[in-house]
Amino acid sequence: MFINLYNPKNLGFGIALATSFLLGIVHGITPDEHTWPITFSYAVGTRSRKKGMLTGLVFSSGFTIQRAILSELAYLALAAIFMTSFAFGITYVIVGLAMFLAGIYLIKNKNYFHWHYIEEWLENTIRLHKNKKIQDLEMEHKINPIDCIECKKPIPTKLAFVHGLIAGFGFGAFALIIYTVIAPGMPGPLFGWIPGALFGLGTMTMQIALGFAFGGILIKMKNVGKKGLDFIARSMTKNILYYGGLVFVISGILILIFPNILNYKITTGLQIHNLDNLDIGFFLVIFIVIVIGLASFFSALRKVKEVNKNKNKKAKNKTI
Repeated sequence: MFINLYNPKNLGFGIALATSFLLGIVHGITPDEHTWPITFSYAVGTRSRKKGMLTGLVFSSGFTIQRAILSELAYLALAAIFMTSFAFGITYVIVGLAMFLAGIYLIKNKNYFHWHYIEEWLENTIRLHKNKKIQDLEMEHKINPIDCIECKKPIPTKLAFVHGLIAGFGFGAFALIIYTVIAPGMPGPLFGWIPGALFGLGTMTMQIALGFAFGGILIKMKNVGKKGLDFIARSMTKNILYYGGLVFVISGILILIFPNILNYKITTGLQIHNLDNLDIGFFLVIFIVIVIGLASFFSALRKVKEVNKNKNKKAKNKTI
């Protein structure tokens, strides 16, 4: 039987469940502001396809739990409170704060580039002890921040689970179909949560695949060394969470003040949800994943190249 994912109607129980899962597949693969920025930010920092897949799994498991709960509420006709412009704006703000605080957490725990702390300590130390050994140490850390032991701490993927629980709030074309068409049509309250859970599992399937792809983005870079790759990956994660979170918060505040922003869309004519109308969510994905991601990549790459250049120069001077 033909399944219409764009405008499903008059669904039997089996078709409704299949539609929910397939909608999740489409949701997971198309650019979506509630999934892509978070999966990308954590997965790229792992610099591993397997760990990238784990990131997609952990994030979407939280997302799936949340969607199942909201699906049950939709069956009970209680989901409408989450399907307003106010709820949408609040969701953006909370998601943004979660991303921003995760970035702060990573910085404060010194999982990332932090040579300004080292420089400050060294400056105070040199003031008390003027000797060549300390001056050499100062120069080593200034030109080679990627060798810091703290910089090698693993990225706490478990934070992605919290993001998943938060990100499912809000609404869009997919949520409207699940909450207003499929969930209310379930045969009883014991089944109300199933469409949301299947939608989450469909999203999980594609987020695992995307995590695999995102986690492998930097693997083929051979000319910067393993430490350089670690530094680039971690710098990208930190910046996407930190600055991307700020962008989400600002966008959420703008939606709360000017809810009509949600009505501004570019129609593409494609009968694929998330691609039929390009709205604020689509452009958030582009800005956070591509603009912030690329800017972070090139900034970190430049620093790594400077480190390698200085290392080579130092080694050359020693051989003379």
